[in-house]
Amino acid sequence: MSDDVFRIGPHAIAPRLVLAPMAGVTDKPFRILCKRMGAGLCVSEMTTSDPRFWNTAKSRHRMDHEGEPEPVSVQIAGTEPEVMAEAARHNVGHGAQIIDINMGCPAKKVCNAWAGSALMREPERVARILSAVVAAVDVPVTLKIRTGWAHDQRNALQIARIAEECGIAALAVHGRTRDQQYTGVAEYDTIAEVKAALSIPVFANGDIDSPEKAAHVLAHTGADALLVGRAAQGRPWIFREIAHYLATGTKLAPPSLGEVRDTLLSHLRHLHDFYGETSGVRIARKHLGWYARDRPEHTLEQRALFRATVNRADNAQDQLRITAEYFDALVAGEPPRLTAAA
Repeated sequence: MSDDVFRIGPHAIAPRLVLAPMAGVTDKPFRILCKRMGAGLCVSEMTTSDPRFWNTAKSRHRMDHEGEPEPVSVQIAGTEPEVMAEAARHNVGHGAQIIDINMGCPAKKVCNAWAGSALMREPERVARILSAVVAAVDVPVTLKIRTGWAHDQRNALQIARIAEECGIAALAVHGRTRDQQYTGVAEYDTIAEVKAALSIPVFANGDIDSPEKAAHVLAHTGADALLVGRAAQGRPWIFREIAHYLATGTKLAPPSLGEVRDTLLSHLRHLHDFYGETSGVRIARKHLGWYARDRPEHTLEQRALFRATVNRADNAQDQLRITAEYFDALVAGEPPRLTAAA
């Protein structure tokens, strides 16, 4: 098998790049886009294990995988083994081919409910949850963790060994403790230690924001794959750039402004179609900010003008028009002539 391929259970995945699950970001339109841009696997945003919320509009969208490239990986979160097992069965029934368990989220509202990374403080509960979920479904189960709860409580290796013993098919490790949230700098020594101790695939996560950084982290950790999260926001082409660099040692040319414009407009239309116009326009605003953030062709003031103008749009037609006006000006090398929504 090629060095560019790794396996999760029966699924051969290439390249060795995974879109990390991010709440409110890795919805189906973004997953499909990142897969098209070169991600080997895209993990869904976190879904609740509480059946009381499975029929809400938010949950229905999160469990919609029609037309999504395989394999479909769905992340679940919760604290009770039996509830998590039922959530896994429910999501497999709705198209999940891989179940990912969240024990890495640092958000207070998640940790205060003793879910996410808070579970790393209870290794016995971790074992019960993992065993219950693995036994409940006939698809691979993966796990996402952090290096520990706090700087002086790094127990990733302990949790990793529990995961392997419980039948987890692959493990992702974010190189920060929970108390770091997303601040400071990710460290990779712990991930290397976990990789050296386990026989299952281990994925490295944290601050992977360039092809060169990706190569460094792979070499330092020996990881089987990399998770890319925040660096893909507004830059979904980062996956093909990393894949090209890892395969050839050379850097791929950045996308043309025309391709960036077309990619963004297509992304907006998919959001409008998926969520409906009102919600789609609202949800698209954060993506617009991310795409505009990385454009060096205009000044900070011009980018701020674009965001202020496009964020006033309350319908799909105006949002698309304002976006096209801005990026057409970038392509032409002209100052943006932005007209607000009527």
